[in-house]
Amino acid sequence: MQTFLALSLAYIISIFFRLFLSVLATRIMADMRIGATELAVMSSSWFVTFAVMQLPVGWALDRFGPRRTVLPLMLVGAVGVCLFPFAPNAILGSLAMALIGIGCSPVYMSAVYVFARNHPPAQFGLLASLLIGIGSIGNFVGTVPLALLADGFGWRATMMMLGVLYGVAFALAAVFLKDPPRIDGKADSGIFSGLGAIVSTRLFWLLVPIVFFSYAVAVALRGLWIAPYLAEVIELTPAQQSNAAMLMAMAMTSSAFLFGWIENRWGQAKALVVAGNLAMAAALALLAATAVQTAVAATAIFVFIGFCGFSYTILMAHARPFFPDHLVGRGMTLLNFVFIAGVVAVQTGSGWLIDDGLGQGLDPAVTFARMHGALAAVLFVSTLVYMVAPRRPGR
Repeated sequence: MQTFLALSLAYIISIFFRLFLSVLATRIMADMRIGATELAVMSSSWFVTFAVMQLPVGWALDRFGPRRTVLPLMLVGAVGVCLFPFAPNAILGSLAMALIGIGCSPVYMSAVYVFARNHPPAQFGLLASLLIGIGSIGNFVGTVPLALLADGFGWRATMMMLGVLYGVAFALAAVFLKDPPRIDGKADSGIFSGLGAIVSTRLFWLLVPIVFFSYAVAVALRGLWIAPYLAEVIELTPAQQSNAAMLMAMAMTSSAFLFGWIENRWGQAKALVVAGNLAMAAALALLAATAVQTAVAATAIFVFIGFCGFSYTILMAHARPFFPDHLVGRGMTLLNFVFIAGVVAVQTGSGWLIDDGLGQGLDPAVTFARMHGALAAVLFVSTLVYMVAPRRPGR
């Protein structure tokens, strides 16, 4: 419970920063006079630094513990939180997002590290999913509430308010975050020490494709493209776009709790991941095939994708038993690196696909259909690879 108290608000803010740009996209693009590619780069800047920091974070967790890992990095993030509301262009906006990514990089993995060290593996999926569910409040805040605040105060003043919350989150971490007992004699000295034992396993490489694409597709749709798609293709108002994004966020949150409970009760991590990702690929294929939807149908499809596509913690739960205790920090953060690297690649690639299609004079519906088809294809193939992975060690 103390870990939840220490890091929940920080994780809520971290989730917010992963996803908020879709709701503010039209405002920021107009204010900074940028296109879809620049917006995608700005969002990806958060994910790039977040991903790059995962291996140092894993090493620091194994060597120093969560407390001395989280607090210094959150101070770096504070600089970005203060800079972003004043950024006049995409360059400084991207720099601010990069600094914020550094500040957010240790939050979730530090909690996961404590769960892995202090609790039995059977409880890991449930605890990690509970934190994901709590953190998804940031997903909600980044929808209708964010749109209302931006309408009332402007997006820059709204982001200044978030800076105050970030300060509160730092204070909670400073007061309540505690380290688990140290493992004597097994802490390696180098950042890359021990990773060879992890990457040499068959499971790791069977996990890589699904880890790379599954979370990335859901985050790219919710975090960047749901609002532009609904605006350009379905012609919904900003309020309607925010409502649809909120419903998708609700679906993602409910699935985090439900899948975590199912995994904890029956231990069916692999089956949940396979079923969820194949269903998400089918929904994306439907979007690609039909191109133009009614407002209700489009919203329903995105809600369905949000519900089926949030297998992040279940994949973590599947992998956890394969990592020895002294490598838990590096093993879990290595997987998280792959998760976030996938987000960077999918966001950047999807932004390029959209700009390329529009640049060729394609209709927005055709442009987005092409993007949805590409996402369906990579998700389907990566799920087929994952189906070969063993369910547990020794099998």
